[in-house]
Amino acid sequence: MQVTPLNDQQLIAQYLEGNERAFEELLNRHQQKIYTSIYLFVKDQSLAEDIFQEVFIKIIDTLRRGKYNHEGKFLQWAMRIAYNMCVDYFRRTKRRPKVSPTDTFDIFDILQVSEPNAEQGMIRSQTHDKVRQLVDMLPPEQREVVILRHYADMSFKEIAKLTRVSINTALGRMRYALINIRKMVEEREVILQ
Repeated sequence: MQVTPLNDQQLIAQYLEGNERAFEELLNRHQQKIYTSIYLFVKDQSLAEDIFQEVFIKIIDTLRRGKYNHEGKFLQWAMRIAYNMCVDYFRRTKRRPKVSPTDTFDIFDILQVSEPNAEQGMIRSQTHDKVRQLVDMLPPEQREVVILRHYADMSFKEIAKLTRVSINTALGRMRYALINIRKMVEEREVILQ
């Protein structure tokens, strides 16, 4: 006998009926993607944890008040809340997000990549560092789309909705980001192999 896991809407319904474990399952299902996206924007582990907690407090509050509409996907809605909280943080502090690793967290550490030998591992690590530096040098709108697409694994439709632009604008920003990265590679003769 196979048991089909509950979808997000069913978990939300159960949570609203008093089943706390249903919300715990919802949180476990999506926490890594939401936290990673927040971290990539703020680049500070403790700040990312604080914003992550604020996101789920807002989600719980919205669910309990009956303000959540069931039209969209839960993850997309939660990512929009996380994104807005990051933007609010940067508006308050007048900082822009920067994609770069820290001593405690590096997105490439959690990506599953098989490394056959030490030399290939070193080359891959150096390449990742170069790519991160190039992404950091992009204009903010282009950097944002690259982060959401490649690190948060969001579709262009989700990115467009989250950033409140058209799909064509999101696609255009990605296109220009790739063009700019290619130009930077050519100008600096960076070898990405």
